Amino acid sequence: MEQTTTFEKKLTMYQQLADIDENISWGALAKEYFNKSASWFYHKMDGVDGNRKPTEFNLEERKLLKGALCDLAERIRRAADRIETI
Repeated sequence: MEQTTTFEKKLTMYQQLADIDENISWGALAKEYFNKSASWFYHKMDGVDGNRKPTEFNLEERKLLKGALCDLAERIRRAADRIETI
């Protein structure tokens, strides 16, 4: 009987957020919501730190990122609602 093992490759945050990557200023988001540098944030997004070692957002940071994106979504929706269409 042949035994197989399936390895699941974890997606980077960039890959998970590819749909909006070009539309978000990640550096500004890092500063405003995380109080961190753009380079710190980009390393976390890419999954590799400055020494080429694996890194990722921890659970608290993922929750903060989710909240930041939800806040931006709400702010964008409110801005869109203010546009007069009559």
